[in-house]
Amino acid sequence: MQFSSRLPIAVHTLILTEKFKNQHKITSEFIASSVGVNPVIIRKILSQLKTAGLIEVAAGVGGAALIKPIDEITLLDVFNAVEANEDLFHIHENPNPNCPVGLNIQKILDNTFNDIKSAMLEQMRSIKLSSLMM
Repeated sequence: MQFSSRLPIAVHTLILTEKFKNQHKITSEFIASSVGVNPVIIRKILSQLKTAGLIEVAAGVGGAALIKPIDEITLLDVFNAVEANEDLFHIHENPNPNCPVGLNIQKILDNTFNDIKSAMLEQMRSIKLSSLMM
């Protein structure tokens, strides 16, 4: 299983935006050069962060800026902006219903994985991006 890289890229983007806000114009190209991905990926993440009310993006090459102070943004805020609609764990879809394990595995794993996700989200709620600043 592999998790998406959207969350780490979004956190990188927000920390970079805060760190260089007074030194550089924060464009998708500038962010992409730090993250090491194509600017198109950054523009998609910026769009999601903007929709979530975490940043503003000026049209053209105006650059991005945080709307909320970085010490008010949690990892959960960022997760909700870029990952909330994704399943963290994908359970195989066609287990054998004639097998006692196959018959029940989805229900068992759904409950377990939901508990794990809830604990993870609660932990994310307690982590401010300002604590991750270098």
